[in-house]
Order: sequence, then structure tokens, then C-alpha cells
Amino acid sequence: MIYLDNSATTKPYEEALVAFRTASEQFFANPSSLHRKGGEAERLLRQARSSIANLLNVKINEIIFTSGGTESNNLAIKGTALQYLNQGKHLITSSIEHASTLEAFRQLESLGFKVTYLSVDQEGKVSLDELAAALTSETILVSIMHVNNELGSIQPIKEIGQLIKKKSRALFHIDDVQGIGKVPLDFEDVNADFISYSAHKFHGLKGNGLLLKREKVVLFPLLSGGGQEHEIRSGTENGPGIVAMAKALRLYLNKAKVHKDTLETLRGELLDELLKVDGVELNSTLSGTPHIVNFSIPGIKPEVLIHTLEEKDIYVSTRSACSSKVAEASHVLTAVGLSEIRAKSAIRISLSFDTTKDQLDLFLKELQRAIPKLKQVMR
Repeated sequence: MIYLDNSATTKPYEEALVAFRTASEQFFANPSSLHRKGGEAERLLRQARSSIANLLNVKINEIIFTSGGTESNNLAIKGTALQYLNQGKHLITSSIEHASTLEAFRQLESLGFKVTYLSVDQEGKVSLDELAAALTSETILVSIMHVNNELGSIQPIKEIGQLIKKKSRALFHIDDVQGIGKVPLDFEDVNADFISYSAHKFHGLKGNGLLLKREKVVLFPLLSGGGQEHEIRSGTENGPGIVAMAKALRLYLNKAKVHKDTLETLRGELLDELLKVDGVELNSTLSGTPHIVNFSIPGIKPEVLIHTLEEKDIYVSTRSACSSKVAEASHVLTAVGLSEIRAKSAIRISLSFDTTKDQLDLFLKELQRAIPKLKQVMR
């Protein structure tokens, strides 16, 4: 199998699965229970939190465990809006965010908030000048993703954070679900107040994620209940999943130290080879993240190509998995100025640290075989 859809989800590490099963079998008690078994579960949860804090270079009380990137984004965005609405009702984001961000802002618009959607250039980057002009005394939050999940474009996050803190009192949220391990990001260095992560994007299990929250920042809780996660995210903690996430994160970041340069080389070679393939039009740029390549083949329906490749046990995708079954053209690709035809025919390749050159060579070989056959059939 050649799996090239790692931006949708990654295959869990075996060690993470073992950690999950061990914690499920031996530390199954509720961490809030007063008895000994509850105490054991609580200690294991605390150890996992400490491990993740050390790996991400943050404080223990800056971690809020969630169910994944969608919840982390919603908690940061809606939690900020509801907490600080008396200080202002203006919010800023970009036009190429993940659905979990865009839909959260659209919901807030229906509640009376004003949202500015920043445009992007041909590389998918926001303009610092446009951001500066959009900031007002009423702005309470700016939310920008670090690495775009479809195109792979990288935002100038550090400069954005500096500008926000210099020009306003707004809080700054970063969706770093796609960037972790691939494009370095330090919580302290980027003037962020919140950063979202999802375990299944770094070989952990689905249903686990976390939100980094600056310790002095207050959030309005979206879930009411027993007061878990510093009274911000109530609900019995998914201890086994959190333990597996800590294990996966350690393994993943260790691999990133060893294989990041190799991944960049593989992506560069893939871009070069795709340029030679007749009918392929590249959408990603050389300056993008090391693991995402987006290209279009006008005249071929992407779902047909996907099913053709899967017959060879090769797996690619069209866009964000959350939106892959939507017929409309990608909002990301149209936002960077691509035609609807090109945006509707896009294919996304997303690599992992386990991807090899041989796998990419075989993918390219099968792609070159498939294109003329499919174009002939679809005439």
C-alpha cells in the first residue's frame, strides 16, 4: 500500500495503540474518582500532560485536552467571542481556513458578531498590510491557520503575531493541526494566545486533541459539567487516548528531527517530476510545507483518478477530508485565483516521515499511465 493522504489522517503508531490498550485495561477508572484506582488513572493522566508539555515547551496548565482539531478551534474561537463580547464584537480570520474555523465564524456572525475575512495572494498567504488595516479597537480575536491543509501554504505567523500585539489588544489563535513537526512553531515565540492540535495528524488516535491556552487568558467554557480541564472543558477525560497521544507525539517529533530534511527533498523531487507530466498543473509552490503537494488535471474528474489509483493500492485525495464529498470547487483554490475548472480537478498528495522515494516513483508511474487513458474515456 502507498498511502499519500496523511493530511486527512495518519496511520496510528503501533506503540500508540499498545499504550491505548494498556491504559484502557489497567487504568480504566475515572480520574475524578476518589478511590485508589481513580488516583492511578489521575496520575497517568498527569504524566501524559507533563510529557506533552515538555515536548511542546509549554506549561502544564496551558494544555486543555479536547476531542480533536475541530473542538480546539471552536473552543478558542467561540470561547473568546463569548468571553470578551463586552469589549468588542469584531473578529478576523482568513478566507482559506479549515471548515471548523470558517463555520465557527459564520455561526458567530449569525449571533451579531462582525467578521473580516482576509484575502490571500497566489501563494495562499495573507497580507500584513490588509491585516493591519482590519484591526480596530473592537477586534477581540484573530484566527489564522499556520499551514493550509489543501494547498500547503505557510503563513508568516511570527510577523502576524507581532503585528496583532503591536496594533491591538486582540487575542491570537493559530490552527497548527497541519504544521506540527513539519514547520517549526514555538508557543512563546509567535505571540499566540491559543494553538490547536489534533492527535490523528501525528499518528495518534482519532478523538483526541489539545488546545494550548496562555495561562492568564480567560475562555468561556462551551461545555458545562464537572469542571475538568481547568473548568474550561468539562467531561470525563479520555485517559487512554491522551496517553496514546503523548506516546505518538514523542515518537513523531523524534522522527521529525531525523527525517524533516528528507521529506523536503522528496517533496521537491515530486514537484519537479509532476511538472514533466503532460496535463498536470501545479497549484502548490516551492515555499510550501514539506508534506503537501496540490495539483490539477483539467478534463479529468478527481474522484475518477482517485479510484483508478486505488486499484493499484495507491491512496490520494481531493481536498480536506471534511469537505471531500462536497461537489463545489475548493474555496481554498478559488481564493488564490484559480479557475473553477482547475479548482474542481485538484488532487492533494500528502506525505509522512515514512514516505519513500520508491513509493513516489511508483505513484508517478501509475499517474502517467492513468492520465491518457482517463482523458480518452472522458472525451
